[in-house]
Amino acid sequence: MKRPPVVRLRRLTPAQEQRLELFRRVSRLLDSAMTVPGTSIRVGLDPILGLFPGLGDLVSPIFTMGILWQARELGVPRVVQLRMILNVAIDTIIGVVPLIGDVFDVAWRANDRNMALLDRHAREEHRPSSGDWVFVFAAITLLALLAITPLVLLGWVTALSFRFFS
Repeated sequence: MKRPPVVRLRRLTPAQEQRLELFRRVSRLLDSAMTVPGTSIRVGLDPILGLFPGLGDLVSPIFTMGILWQARELGVPRVVQLRMILNVAIDTIIGVVPLIGDVFDVAWRANDRNMALLDRHAREEHRPSSGDWVFVFAAITLLALLAITPLVLLGWVTALSFRFFS
């Protein structure tokens, strides 16, 4: 896959460099700190914290707010920032399902995905890739379909009940 050309290089301040390194460490801690013995599967604290209702589901979104703040400060394209938000939204929505959400956390690793996006744009000002646009469009379409589905089902059940009781 061809990467978009670099528009220009960025010079980061020492404080920005420190924050990026801190975000990298926390991301690794949350998503890929250790390897499951006997496998190549990496896990972090996020799926473990996810076992505690409420607490675990809030860690990634709170951490993402910090990553997004840094992305905004660095001028990361808005569609890439939206992609970061959607990564965590997907993680959070599926993460609320007991056990399935915790297994999904191990595979999805929203924090590592967001750090990869931030690292890609931190020192070099890249244009958003077509993959960024496709991901955002597909995720928003899927979320819209999920939101509309209960309304369609309710309309269908209502129509059936009117037909049945008439």
